[in-house]
Amino acid sequence: MKEVEINYQEEDFMKKNLQTRFSTRQYMLSREFEIYYYKDASLSGVDSHSHDYYEFYFFLEGDVSIEIADRTYPLHYGDVVLIPPGTPHRPFIRDSKTPYRRFVFWITREYMNRLMESSVAYGYLMQYVQTKGEYIFHNDRISFNEIQTKVFRLIEETRGKRFGKDARIALCISDLVLHLNRIVYEQKHERYPRAEQALYENLTDYIGEHLDEELSLDSLAGEFFVSKYHIAHVFKDNMGISVHQYIMKKRLAACRDAIRNGIKVTEAYLMYGFKDYSGFFRAFKKEYGMSPKEWQEISRRPIPEAQKQESLRENEW
Repeated sequence: MKEVEINYQEEDFMKKNLQTRFSTRQYMLSREFEIYYYKDASLSGVDSHSHDYYEFYFFLEGDVSIEIADRTYPLHYGDVVLIPPGTPHRPFIRDSKTPYRRFVFWITREYMNRLMESSVAYGYLMQYVQTKGEYIFHNDRISFNEIQTKVFRLIEETRGKRFGKDARIALCISDLVLHLNRIVYEQKHERYPRAEQALYENLTDYIGEHLDEELSLDSLAGEFFVSKYHIAHVFKDNMGISVHQYIMKKRLAACRDAIRNGIKVTEAYLMYGFKDYSGFFRAFKKEYGMSPKEWQEISRRPIPEAQKQESLRENEW
């Protein structure tokens, strides 16, 4: 595999020298888990072997294959490998010109069992691997960056000495394991392409943070470097309404809340992207069944009386 671009998190991580020289030791020193970053040009003395714990590989770089249960698989950037207890395996470096870089995460059966007792969601990936015999899961760059972020956090916590270290480590482990389960589950039960789901989530986040700015299909297409027709399709599939309708509902809800919190009606609509009062008035009355002034009066009443108004309990955007 050719060298890949190092993301900014990974580059910062390397600067901290949190690297461990590879050891042929194939047993755990810890009673619960171990996690390392390795960078090697050669692997000597690594025969086929197995463990009595789970082993995760997070592959970063190298011209490397891995043999698992008598089958050989080439590795690519972003691959997550899960090797269950008792499964024979060994890596091969095909070309030493490119260093073999990866994170390795070992976790005991007992620790995994405790997680699975708290929720079956922690065990989906382990069960899938053991029943399907599929050990390698490919990830796009966005997904793998999310995984690396969680790996970095766990390693830094294990190396640090901050207050609450043990509690934070437990949270980091459960977060990482659950995240891996979720990624694989969504890959295997994909209702919607992951890239499009990510686009939809990024769109809704962006809209929510920029209600006071110009928002249109054209402006969103320019911001996210995709066609406006694709955005319209993704939005309609997820929300059942158009982008314009969603933006309108978000702006109206923001104005409604601002008025309830004491902002003047004549100021609120300008704060959230409405160009003129008449357009805002018509949209507000259509959405909530009353004028902005009427809502202002209701929101000033004592709470029990205001709660009798049913029309504004709907459409919580």
